Amino acid sequence: MIIELEKKEFHNCEHLLHENGLIEVKAIIEGINPGRVFVDNQNSPATGFVWLGNNDGFIFFGNENNLAFNLELNGFIEEVIKPEAAKVNLKWFEALGDHAGWHKSLEETFRHRPLGSWKQRVYQYSGILPIIPEATFLDSGYKVHKMDRHLYGNDRAANMEVMVDKVLDSWSSMEEFFEHGIGYCATFDNRIVSTCFTVFTNGKVHAIAIETEKEHRGKKLGQQLTYHFIKACVEASKIAYWDCVERNKPSIAVAEACGFEMVKRYDGCEFSIRP
Repeated sequence: MIIELEKKEFHNCEHLLHENGLIEVKAIIEGINPGRVFVDNQNSPATGFVWLGNNDGFIFFGNENNLAFNLELNGFIEEVIKPEAAKVNLKWFEALGDHAGWHKSLEETFRHRPLGSWKQRVYQYSGILPIIPEATFLDSGYKVHKMDRHLYGNDRAANMEVMVDKVLDSWSSMEEFFEHGIGYCATFDNRIVSTCFTVFTNGKVHAIAIETEKEHRGKKLGQQLTYHFIKACVEASKIAYWDCVERNKPSIAVAEACGFEMVKRYDGCEFSIRP
């Protein structure tokens, strides 16, 4: 039987997390980032999955060879996940594993479905200083701001809702982000045009997300904001973590230009859950 845990029960899953697993799972299980957790047993789980709070996928953890769980999974997706997904207009079930053994298991479990797949890369920054000189890439007219209570509270950008909307995709509140996250944004004509901030963290590792408005791309704003993000991580003894699709060459280029080193690859699979 697959059941959903209450947040106060998430800690029952901590022993199932892979030491070198995905940061998103740890962030949710530890209660820092929002998400939902489903397991095979409420008090003594052996297998489960998290539904990321930003609706960016489902990550499986624990015993990938749990036959009872795997046999029930397809029915559970149809009866429980699919109706819930429709409420938030989620049309694809993107499945990932907390460790490498899960990919084969997921492919077998979903073999009767039209299944797509892709590869991801994970980068980490292990240096002691950012390799990009500050302001090297900052063109005239752009300003860098720390995404903090001061910026937010004083409404120091005409489109502050842009920053808020992006943050709340992965955080339960702005206060939670200010307490646990790191972030920087760039403004032009008093408008936020680029952001770089923590989307998931377990307290030590900070997964980074970068986005720049189309008309401001090519200015290397991502690299400049990443400089500040890395600097903040280094100074606080945190680890900057960059996860991207392997076919996303621009993202890989920025990561490597900023001094991130690839630490692993992993596979994902997907299928439609459209109504």
